[in-house]
Amino acid sequence: MLTIKSVEKSYLHEDGRIPVLQGVSLALDQGQTLALTGESGSGKSTLLHITAGLEAPDAGSVHVFGKDITAMDDSGRAAMRRRDIALVFQQFNLIPSLTVGANISFQAALAGKVDTAHVTALAEALGLSDQLSKYPEALSGGQQQRVAIARALAAGPKLLLADEPTGNLDEKTGATVLEQMLELVQQSGTALMVVTHSPKVAARMDRTLELSGGKVV
Repeated sequence: MLTIKSVEKSYLHEDGRIPVLQGVSLALDQGQTLALTGESGSGKSTLLHITAGLEAPDAGSVHVFGKDITAMDDSGRAAMRRRDIALVFQQFNLIPSLTVGANISFQAALAGKVDTAHVTALAEALGLSDQLSKYPEALSGGQQQRVAIARALAAGPKLLLADEPTGNLDEKTGATVLEQMLELVQQSGTALMVVTHSPKVAARMDRTLELSGGKVV
């Protein structure tokens, strides 16, 4: 359901263009989980952003269920993120003026796919049922990340992309949140690609792909 072919990306620096990704290719099937590992600066987050259509590659292509994201305009890529691709970031990125319940429903509302029963089930699965009327500032870091995961899954995406989703959490909380996320992904059949520095997180995925110097090793 995800095919990345020969993706290249470089950034302009005062010393010239700095290559970040050099001909990266991978494939991910529906329901599979994949960890992207590698040292800082290896291109992991850049590849994730290109997969989500947040950045454009210099060369190569990204297909999600046969649709070439790299050939779309901004509105086309945004529509893919509303319908088919969801993201979870290390920084949570919740909307402070919305309640937990409204934050969870936000992405699904943009896609016109709000399912109240599904939102309720996600909140229950992630231990948030008694937090729905609160605002993000009243929650712990672990609870905020659970809200971010619930929001990402509320619209029923085909592909979930997560950038260090437990990086801001203590080890125990991070392990719990990861377990809950994997259970929900398995139940829904969503494919998951995770950027992580953690060997423990990587070990929980079906496959691991290591990047070094912008290349698969």
